[in-house]
Amino acid sequence: MSSGSTCAAVGCYNNTRKLKNELEKFCFEHHQIRKVCPCPAPYALHSMPRKEDRKAAWLAALKLKRPPKRVYVCSFHFIDKKPTELHPDPELYLGCDRPSPKKRKRVIRTIWSRTASSNINKTTESVPGCAVDAASVIQDQASISTQPPEPHLHSVQTQWKDPSQHDHQYCNTSHRKDAQDKMTPCDEAANFILQNDADTLLYTGIALETFNTLVSTLEGYDNSEFTMPVRDQVLLTLMKLKTNRVIDDLSRQFHISHSMASKIISYWLDRLEELFRPLIPWLPRETIQATMPASFKKNFPNTTCIIDCSESLLQKPKNLGSRTESYSHDSSHNTIKYLVVIAPCGLIMFVSAAYDGRCSDKFITMDSGVLTCLKPGDEVMAVRGFTIKDLLFERKVSLVIPSFTKKCGQLTEEQETYTRQIANVRVHVERAIRRLKVFKILSQTVPIGMAPKIDKILRVCAALVNLREDLIHDTESF
Repeated sequence: MSSGSTCAAVGCYNNTRKLKNELEKFCFEHHQIRKVCPCPAPYALHSMPRKEDRKAAWLAALKLKRPPKRVYVCSFHFIDKKPTELHPDPELYLGCDRPSPKKRKRVIRTIWSRTASSNINKTTESVPGCAVDAASVIQDQASISTQPPEPHLHSVQTQWKDPSQHDHQYCNTSHRKDAQDKMTPCDEAANFILQNDADTLLYTGIALETFNTLVSTLEGYDNSEFTMPVRDQVLLTLMKLKTNRVIDDLSRQFHISHSMASKIISYWLDRLEELFRPLIPWLPRETIQATMPASFKKNFPNTTCIIDCSESLLQKPKNLGSRTESYSHDSSHNTIKYLVVIAPCGLIMFVSAAYDGRCSDKFITMDSGVLTCLKPGDEVMAVRGFTIKDLLFERKVSLVIPSFTKKCGQLTEEQETYTRQIANVRVHVERAIRRLKVFKILSQTVPIGMAPKIDKILRVCAALVNLREDLIHDTESF
């Protein structure tokens, strides 16, 4: 029970604060505040008398187990609205005689089958003159209800089977053997989809012969959890990278559940990233010199690599912190940013991890680890945004970058010619990034569900670009 100027009756919450708020309200009858107008106050608080007999009578009426130091009772609990000689004690609305709430009884309902109830009704109708023992009828019908129902009595929900349950029969070896022996259109999805090189380039980004070689290499990485053939699993993963179709669409095409398609893509992204690491090599200086196009040999014979940063749109995260970190003011969108290093011959030699869209090119260059691959005497070609001359100077690496105006007017004729020569050979890195963006998961908006795997996706796509045969034909024209 609260002490102070609050009414001590059980269930009553009148106090001086409420009374003060009521008196400060405006009276529309007398057009003045209730404190000044002749209207009576809504209630008054009366303190407990000091005489011992009266005090004992009040406490007995209020039935307080732990009375406060100061006991107040509002005028609602007195018959005359205040203590009088005839009625000196509180008697009304004390809340002590309120009955305790009854607990709800737990109702146990017996579900009868339709056949049992119909049989009972028929029995009672057929013998109207005699009393039927319902317990015996229910006992007889219980034995009938325990038997399996007829197929036509099944509900629609029990007749429907979740197709995802078939994907999780991992321990059923006979099912897998039967699936391998009896080939269905689902098991041979890759054979129906990939008919020639044009189809394979459309759905996977590589040639048919390269795809077959890749599948034969990945046969040893098969997971017993998946019932699909390895060829279809690899095709499903590469189709997600190349076409960026939603997983529901891919799962319907391969006749599997959504969860199983997600597990297959996640599993093979990890395996492909491990297998493709040697396909993104940092070439030795002798190999770079031997495969250098004629345009580089003429003007920039010492160039080791060309670096550039690229961005891919990212689905807007729900987390406000992640949304702020990935927002790029240049693109006015949430993006991921990554560094691409290209050899003069067009081979991708390095792909950094994915960074937030607001990171600068200089920060990505310092943090990605590409500086550790450079050796003294190398020459790096970059665009104007890479102000990394001080970082390369420490490693005795030279930087080839277009000339800046530096707010001093137009470029000189020599500087303009030098800038055009750099732009003429930098087309190699633009073509390499264009081949990387052929995989629509990087050219379109990256789903937020694929964001945890984006680093591995970048390396897998870069390795698939290096496997393309048209890479050599692209650089021979220069």
